[in-house]
Amino acid sequence: MLSSRAQPLLGRTPALAGGEPSEAERGISHDGQGLTLAQTAGLRTGCITGRESPALLRRAYEMKMEFIYMKQPVKLLAYEDVLKKAEASDHEVAFIGDDLPDIPVMRRAGLAVAVGDAVPEVKRIAHYTTRAHAGHGAIREAVELILRSKGIWEEMIDKARA
Repeated sequence: MLSSRAQPLLGRTPALAGGEPSEAERGISHDGQGLTLAQTAGLRTGCITGRESPALLRRAYEMKMEFIYMKQPVKLLAYEDVLKKAEASDHEVAFIGDDLPDIPVMRRAGLAVAVGDAVPEVKRIAHYTTRAHAGHGAIREAVELILRSKGIWEEMIDKARA
């Protein structure tokens, strides 16, 4: 499972108001839980982004992502490298995207997911569009979709860990 967005992976120090995390902080937490569930289920995760960010790199390592590609103006080259390293084929990959540079990869991936706030062109080619926006639980929603389709969602609930 690959994501094109850096934002959902970037942790923030929670700014608590009345003891409750903000909606954005809860979304990031949900995305982190989604990545943890994916890995517990044996899914390999990664990120291909056009940006370079020490915070993203730190968060990607924290989330134990296997494939991390930054400063990738042409994401298809990084995607092909992932396929080679993972010894996987297109139909085995889920890719989550939001903008035009993601379209070539999404056209090849077995499951192309658009986040809720993706541009219309990305939503048109996606197999699924999340209700959640990037950074607000979209990755978590996509992971649940995959685990439900594999018939292991209920099993994974019992294995969920913080």
